[in-house]
Parts: sequence; C-alpha cells; structure tokens
Amino acid sequence: MIQVRVLAFGALKDALGPNATEVLLREDSTVSDLVAHLSTNYPHAMLRGIAVSINAEYASATHVLRQGDEVGLLPPVSGGSLCPLEVSCELSAEGEAE
Repeated sequence: MIQVRVLAFGALKDALGPNATEVLLREDSTVSDLVAHLSTNYPHAMLRGIAVSINAEYASATHVLRQGDEVGLLPPVSGGSLCPLEVSCELSAEGEAE
C-alpha cells in the first residue's frame, strides 16, 4: 500500500472535506485509480473534467503514484461562453489624438 496526500481546490475542497487529505491506495495505482477511489467514496464530488497535479506538476490519468506524493485536484475553470463572441471594429482617422 502507498499513502498520498490529496489537496483539493475550489468547490472540490468543500465536497471532499478534511477526510480526503490522506488516501491509501495499492502499489502502482495511477491518477485514474485515485480519481475512481475518490468518486466511490465521495459520490457527491464533481470529479469529472478536473486537472490533477503530482508534486506541483500537471499529470496525466496514467501517471503512476508513489508513496508520499502530493496530489492536487483542480476543478474545471468556469466562465466563458459556448457561443463565439462577435466583435467588429472600424479604424478611421477622425478624432485622432494630437
């Protein structure tokens, strides 16, 4: 077994609570295994689409975790629009600053 430290940010911090800080996993567990474990134990947490860091470096789902790794869970960034923003502008010499 290995133990990793989980740091949740944003809404995930509220959803996972303080008990998610230390997680025990089997040897050779991946980021994907950790997310599956958290999804099972914290079904109300929105873990779909999150970014994950291992020891302050972004990591893929296939990254193998090691004893003592610090895993950051970052929720998706909100905002923006699904519709493209239409902007038009016109340049003219009128009203030029002197």
